[in-house]
Amino acid sequence: MAEQQAKTEAVVRGNRRVETGVVTRDKMNKTRRVEIPRLVKHPRYSKYIKRRTICYVHDEKNESRTGDTVEIMETRPLSKLKTWRLVRVVTKAPEQALAAAIPGAANPA
Repeated sequence: MAEQQAKTEAVVRGNRRVETGVVTRDKMNKTRRVEIPRLVKHPRYSKYIKRRTICYVHDEKNESRTGDTVEIMETRPLSKLKTWRLVRVVTKAPEQALAAAIPGAANPA
């Protein structure tokens, strides 16, 4: 009975958009700023131009860090800006890049 109800709820809810992007800011608690890059063809010159979409993502466990590639899913509005949830961390950022980005992390003395 419960399985049938869960299936009907999933059908009513519908499919949610899933995107992959890179975490660009992780200074907030349980919130990440994720950049989703895309290429757009110019209508006249047919040249491809880089564009980006900025999404604020809810990260309940604070598991992602700057530079990580993450998979996010659209959800109900959680706040004024947050309408995405973190699904999983696809790839972690290299530790060397993090040490270079944070001053004093490589040499704690």
